Amino acid sequence: MTTAETSEHDEPEDDVKMTIWEHLGELRKRLGRAAIGLVAGACVCWAYRQLLLDWLMVPYAKAWGERFPELVAAGQKPELQTLAPADAFVNYMQLALVGGVILATPIVFYQLWAFISPGLYSREKRYIIPFVVFSTTLFTSGVAFAYYVALPFSFPFFFSLLGEVGSQSGVVLTTKPTMEYYLDFAEHMLLAFGFVFELPLFIGFLSLAGIVTPQQLVRFSRYAIVGAFVVGAFVTPGPEISSQIAVSSALIALYFISVGLAFLIAKKKEAPSQS
Repeated sequence: MTTAETSEHDEPEDDVKMTIWEHLGELRKRLGRAAIGLVAGACVCWAYRQLLLDWLMVPYAKAWGERFPELVAAGQKPELQTLAPADAFVNYMQLALVGGVILATPIVFYQLWAFISPGLYSREKRYIIPFVVFSTTLFTSGVAFAYYVALPFSFPFFFSLLGEVGSQSGVVLTTKPTMEYYLDFAEHMLLAFGFVFELPLFIGFLSLAGIVTPQQLVRFSRYAIVGAFVVGAFVTPGPEISSQIAVSSALIALYFISVGLAFLIAKKKEAPSQS
C-alpha cells in the first residue's frame, strides 16, 4: 500500500469542519441522550427503592451490631431517623438518582464515545465496544470496592468513638444518624470510588493525546504512592492498619495499571512510524 493510500485510509471518516454552534448542538444531543438514560435508570431504581435501601444499609447494620451486641441481644434493630415528613421521599429520590447514574454508565460512556468519534480514525472507531465495556467495568468495580471494602472499614471506627467520655464527667456519646446523612455519606463513597477507578481510562486518554508519557508517570509514581496512602488514611480513619493498606493498595494498583496502559499505547503509536 502506498503512502497516499495509507494516509487516505487513516483520515477520519467524518472529519468535516463544524462551527462552534454545531459542536455545541452535537454536545447537547449527546447530553440529552445520556440524561434520558439516567432518568430511565432512576425510574428502575425508584421501583426497587426499598430493596436498594436495604442493600445499602447492610454495612451500617453490621457495624452497629458489632458495636452494640447487647442491643442486638435485646431485640433492638439499627435505626435511621427522618426529621421532616417529606424527608423519606426526598431521600428515596436521591437514592434512585444515584442508582440511575450507576445503571446508566454504559449509556453515558457510549454517548461520550459517540461525541468524540467523528474526529477519530477509522481504525480507532472499532474500539467503541471495548471502551464502553472497560469504562463501565472500572466504574462498577469502584462502586463494589466502596461497598465491600471502604464502607465496612469506616463505620466500625465511627462507632468506636461512641460511649462514655472520660471517667468523671459522666458524658456519654450516642448517635442516631438521619437517613439523609447516611445516604449522603454512602452514596458519595460509592460515586467517588467509581470515578477514582476510572483513572486508567483517564491516563490512557492523556497518553493517547501525548499529554503525558510513560516515563513521566513512572517518575511521578513515588508521589502517587504517598497520595494513595493519604487517601487511604482519610477514607479509613480507624487505627487498623490493614484497612488503610487495603484501600491504598487498590489505588496504587490502579495507578500502575494506568502506567502499563500508557506503555502499551506508546508502543502502538511507535509501531507505524517504525514500519
